Amino acid sequence: MESFSNISLWMDQLDLPMPTRKSLTKDTKADVVIMGAGYTGLWTAYYLKLKDPSLKIIILEAKICGFGASGRNGGWLMGEIMGQDKLLSKYPLALRQQAHDILHDIPDEVARIIQKENIQCDFKKGGVLYVAARYPEQALRLKEFHKEVHKHDYQPSDHQWLEGESLEEKIKIKQAQGAVFNPHCASIQPAKLARGLADVVEKMGVEIYEHSAVIEWHQGWVKTAKASVKADWVVPALEAYGAQLKVGVKKLSQYHLPVQSLIIATEPLSEQLWESIGLKNGEVFSDFSRQVTYGNRTQDNRLVFGARGTYQFGATLRDDFTLNNSEIHLRQKIMIELFPQLRDVKITHAWGGNLAMSRDFHPHMSVDKKHKFALAGGYSGEGVGATNLAGRTLSDLILNKQSALVNMPWVNPQSLNTLSRWEPEPIPWLGYKAVIKSFDHEDRTLSNSQSSVWRRKLSIEMAKFMERFIQ
Repeated sequence: MESFSNISLWMDQLDLPMPTRKSLTKDTKADVVIMGAGYTGLWTAYYLKLKDPSLKIIILEAKICGFGASGRNGGWLMGEIMGQDKLLSKYPLALRQQAHDILHDIPDEVARIIQKENIQCDFKKGGVLYVAARYPEQALRLKEFHKEVHKHDYQPSDHQWLEGESLEEKIKIKQAQGAVFNPHCASIQPAKLARGLADVVEKMGVEIYEHSAVIEWHQGWVKTAKASVKADWVVPALEAYGAQLKVGVKKLSQYHLPVQSLIIATEPLSEQLWESIGLKNGEVFSDFSRQVTYGNRTQDNRLVFGARGTYQFGATLRDDFTLNNSEIHLRQKIMIELFPQLRDVKITHAWGGNLAMSRDFHPHMSVDKKHKFALAGGYSGEGVGATNLAGRTLSDLILNKQSALVNMPWVNPQSLNTLSRWEPEPIPWLGYKAVIKSFDHEDRTLSNSQSSVWRRKLSIEMAKFMERFIQ
C-alpha cells in the first residue's frame, strides 16, 4: 500500500488512518463531477450542496484528500489575491470597493464555516506583517509599497505602518526598520482544514473516491483507470496537477503553469524562545524581499518558514519533495538572519508542493456554459483563501445564480478562450531562470554589508527590471 508519510509537517500531524477512502470501480452518473479533492474541489462541492442539496456530486481524487497543495502550503489564509490592485485599477470606484470588501471577508467567511461545521484547524486571525529588516533597502521599498497601496481605495486600517514598540508587540526581528500590518489574514493547519472539509461534504451527501486519478475527460464525461462518470457539469479542480490533462485539445498548462513552493519547519520551540520572537496572537509574517518569504507559528510551537520555489522545464510536476541541502540552507539562512537565536534549533521537516500560476499573475474563476465545465486556479500562493472564494463563485456560476461574486473582475463568465495563455517552452523556463537569478543576485548583494554602493544600486535595478515580467 502506498505510504502517505512525509508529505508535509501538516499531514504528519494528522496520523492518517489506513486504508483511506475507496476508489471508483463502477461506471456512474452525477449532476456534477469534480476532479481533485483539494480546497477548490471541496469548497465547490460544499457550496453547491449548501445551495442545492438535491445535487448528486462526485469528487475524484488521484491520491488522498489534501495530498496536493492543500496539505502542503505555508498555512496563510489571506483576504486578498495576487495582482488585485492592477486588476481592479481600470474599474469604477464602487466596484473596486465592493471587490475589496469581498476579498477582505475571505478569512471571516472561512471562520464562519469552520465554526458552523466544527472543523478544528487551528484557525487564528492575527493579520500579516510585511517586515523590513535584513538590509536598509528593504525599508525604502516597503515605504514605497505602503505609499502605493493607499492610492487604491483602502482604509487606513487595511495597511498600517508599524515601528518601534508597536512593531515589537507583534514580532521581534533583528534590526527591524518597520513593517506594514494587514489585518485581513489568518493562520491555519492546512491539512486539518482539507481533511475536515472532506468529512463535512461527505456528510452532506457528496461521494469522494480516492486513488481514482482521471486519465481522460471530455464534455460531460470523465474516465479513471477503472470506471467513468457521466455528468452534466465537470469541474477540473486540479491546480498544478491539471498540467498534463487536456481541455479538448488544449492542455491546462497553457493557462496554469506548475511551479513549486519549498518550506521548512523547526522543532517545537521553548516559551523563552517564543518570547524573543513574538507572534503570540496568530500573526504571520514575511521578510519584505523578492525572495517571497512566509512564516508563522504552529499550534505546537514550531516556526514554519518558506521562500520562493522552483519551476521545472516543460511545465512538469515535481514528484520528489525531499529538499536538497541547498534548498534547506537558503530558507534556514534567511530565517536565522531574521532570528539569530534560532541558529542552533533543529529543522525537523522540509517539504514542498506543486501550485499553479496564471499568465496574468492573478487567480481566475471561469465557466464555459456551452460545454458545461467550470474552472478555477492560478492562485500563485494565496490559494488557501482564494479557493474558498472560488468555491462560492463556481457554485453560483454552475447554478446560474446572479450574485456580486460572479461579476467580479477575476471572473471569466464565458470560456477558456479569453484566458491568457503561457508562451511555449523554452520561453517560460528561460524567463524563470533570468528572473530568479536577478532576485538571488539582489538578495546576496544587499545582504552583504560590504557591497559597494554601485553594486547595490545595480542589483536593485536589475531585479526591478525583471520583476516587471511577473506583474
